[in-house]
Amino acid sequence: MFKDLSFLRNIGIMAHIDAGKTTTTERILYYTGLNHKIGETHDGAATTDYMPQEKERGITITSAAVTTHWTYPNNLKPDNDRGQKQHQYTINIIDTPGHVDFTIEVERSLRVLDGAVTLLDAVAGVEPQTETVWRQADKYGVPRLVFVNKMDRAGANFFNCVQDVKDKLGVNAVPLQIPIGVEDKFKGVVDLIRNMAIVWNEDDMGMTYNEIPIPDDLIEQAKIWRMNLLDNIAMEDMALMDKVLENPDSISENEINAVLRKAVIESKIIPVMCGSAFKNKGVQAVLDAVCAYLPSPLDLPPVKAVNTDNNIEIMRSPKREEKFTALVFKITSDPFVGKLTFLRVYSGAINEGVYVQNNRTGKKERIARLMQMYADKRNPIDSVEAGDICAAVGLKDVRTGDTLTLEGDNVALEQMTFPEPVIGVSIEPKTQADSDKMQIAIPRLLEEDPSLQIVVDQETGQTILRGMGELHLDIILDRLKREFKIDVNQGAPQVAYKEIFTTTITHRELYKKQTGGRGKYADIVFTIGPCDEGKTGLQFVNEVKGGNIPKEYIPAIEKGFKDSMSSGPLAGYPIDSMKIVVEDGSYHPVDSDSMSFELCAHVAFREAAPKARPALMEPIMSVEIVSPAVYTGNVSGDVSKRRGIVKNMEVRGNSQVIKAEVPLSEMFGYITALRELTSGRASATVSFLRYDVVAQNIQEMIIATRK
Repeated sequence: MFKDLSFLRNIGIMAHIDAGKTTTTERILYYTGLNHKIGETHDGAATTDYMPQEKERGITITSAAVTTHWTYPNNLKPDNDRGQKQHQYTINIIDTPGHVDFTIEVERSLRVLDGAVTLLDAVAGVEPQTETVWRQADKYGVPRLVFVNKMDRAGANFFNCVQDVKDKLGVNAVPLQIPIGVEDKFKGVVDLIRNMAIVWNEDDMGMTYNEIPIPDDLIEQAKIWRMNLLDNIAMEDMALMDKVLENPDSISENEINAVLRKAVIESKIIPVMCGSAFKNKGVQAVLDAVCAYLPSPLDLPPVKAVNTDNNIEIMRSPKREEKFTALVFKITSDPFVGKLTFLRVYSGAINEGVYVQNNRTGKKERIARLMQMYADKRNPIDSVEAGDICAAVGLKDVRTGDTLTLEGDNVALEQMTFPEPVIGVSIEPKTQADSDKMQIAIPRLLEEDPSLQIVVDQETGQTILRGMGELHLDIILDRLKREFKIDVNQGAPQVAYKEIFTTTITHRELYKKQTGGRGKYADIVFTIGPCDEGKTGLQFVNEVKGGNIPKEYIPAIEKGFKDSMSSGPLAGYPIDSMKIVVEDGSYHPVDSDSMSFELCAHVAFREAAPKARPALMEPIMSVEIVSPAVYTGNVSGDVSKRRGIVKNMEVRGNSQVIKAEVPLSEMFGYITALRELTSGRASATVSFLRYDVVAQNIQEMIIATRK
C-alpha cells in the first residue's frame, strides 16, 4: 500500500543555543507516544543528545533524526465537531544544534527538510544564531513557524519577541496565540483562530488540557490580535477579505486554516505561537500547527536536477512511479552496523538489497539494509519511497551531497555548500600505534563532517586540523581519544589566515629544460591580480589568439595556477581568490606538452605573485555580549583592546547588549576573560562574519612568526 504523502511532514527544530530545541523535541516524542518518559537535557537523558560529549555538556552537537506520529485534529469530540476529519500524520523530525561551531549540521538538515519550527527564548528574542539559521532556511526556501519558548522565565515578553522577528528577520510575523499570564503565572494561551483559551494540566505533565472561555481580562486584547490575524490572511485571499470587512465573526476555522496554510507555504506569513516546553505547556499546539500549516512533499515544487550527460535541467516529482532519486545529506559511523548513510528520497522507491548508482563516482553500490532512525537507535525497514528520510547500510564510497539513482540514470541534484574552517590546531600522534590508528580515524571524521579539514603546513610540516571554532576542534579531539583510542599532542589554536592580491600585474614566464633527448618548453604571458567583484577562488580567462598556445594546453595552465593557490607568497597561507588572464605565449612542436605548461604556471606564479602586492586576510567574528549595564564600560573597553569595533549597543530587559566585530586571533579564551570581567554575569555569542585585510603592522608580526 502506497503512502499518502499529504500526511507526511519532514521538519527541523532550529534556534540559537539554549532556546530549548532538544527539550521541545523530548516533549514531542512524549506527547506522540514514542517515549513514555521525558528525558531532560540537563540530566544527560535527552533522546536526541546521545553522544557522550552531548550528555556531558548539555548541548546538541550533531543533528539527530526521529520519526513519530500525531493525530490531527487531536481533540475532536462527538459533541464538538469542528467540521474536520482526523488523520494520522507521520512526522520526521531533525533536532539541530544551536552552537555556531556546528552550523554545518543545520545547513545539511535544512537542505533536505520541507518545513521548520524556529524556537525563540521569550526573554532574549531573536539572537545571533537565530539570524544565522534563518538565513540558511531562506537559502533553501524552507517554510517556517515560530514557537516563543520559555514563557515561564522572568522577563519573558511574547509581544517583544513578535516585534523582534519582524524587525530583525524582516518577515510578516503573525501571532496565532497570545499568552495567558507571564513568567511564573504563565498557564496557557488564547487560540485566536478558534476564539477560546487553552490551559494545560500540570498533574499529568501537560498531556491533557482544558478548553475554556477567554478570561475576561484578555477579551479586548484577544479581539485586537484576532483582527490582526484576519487582516493579514485577508491580504492573501480577496473572497476572505470581503467577509472580513462585512462580518469577521462569520469566518470559520477551516476558512482561516486554508488561506493561512497557503500563505505559510509561500513564506508570506510566519505564524507565531508560545509556550514553555520545560513546563509542558504549548507543545501539542505546535504539533497541530505543523500538520495544519507546514508543507508535505506534495505541496512543494518538484526538485531540480541536472542530466550529467548533456547538462540539461530536469525535474523530479515526489511520486513513487518516478525514477528513484535520493540525496546523501549525512554520514555517520555506527558501532554495530558500520557506516550509516542518511538519505532524503525525492522521487521513486527502492527496496533493500538493490544496487544504486552514485552519480559523483559513476559506480554501482549495493544497499544492504534500510533503516528508519530513532536518534542512535535503528528500526529495519524493507523499502523507502519519495518523501522518506532514512539511513542506508552498505554504501562505501559516498560523500555528503552525493546523488543516488538507479543504474544508467545520470542525474545530479543540486550540490550542498559548506562553510570554510576559520581556526586550526596542530596535532601529532604520541606513538607509532597512534599514528597508524590516525590513518583510519581522520578519513572517517572528514567523511562525517565536511566542515572539518586536514592540511599539512608547507612551512613547518605540521598536520593542522581545521574547524569552525574552538569547541568544534575540542569535540573532534575528544572523539579521537574516546572513540578511536588515539592520544595526540596538540598545539595552540591557529587562525586560518588567507592571502589575496591587491593589484594586477603582467608577467611573462619562459620555462625551458633540456636534459638530453626530449626537453620541456612552455612560454606564457599573463596578468595576475584580484578577482572581479563577487568572484572567489580562481577566475581563469583565456585570451590567447591564434595558435600561439594550442588549446589542449590551456587546461594544464589553469591546473598549474589552481594548484599553486594552496600556498601564498607572503606566509604560505592559501590564496583566497585571484584572477589569471592568459594573453599570449608560445610553444615548441617537439618539447612542449601539457606537463611543461603546468610546470610553467607553477613557476610563473612563484615569480609573479610577490609583485601583485599580496596582503593577508583574517577572519572577523561577529560578537554579541549580554551583560549587566554596570559592566558596560569594562566590556566595551576590552573589545577595543582586542582590535574590535563596537557596532551597536541596546537595552534588553535589565541587561546591556553590545554588538561588536573582533578579529578571531584576539578571541581565544574570550569567554573565560569575559566571566572574570563581569563576575560571571555576562555571556557572549561569537560567530564568523567575514574575512578582512589585516593591518600592516599586524601582518608584519604574523609573517615574522612564520619565518
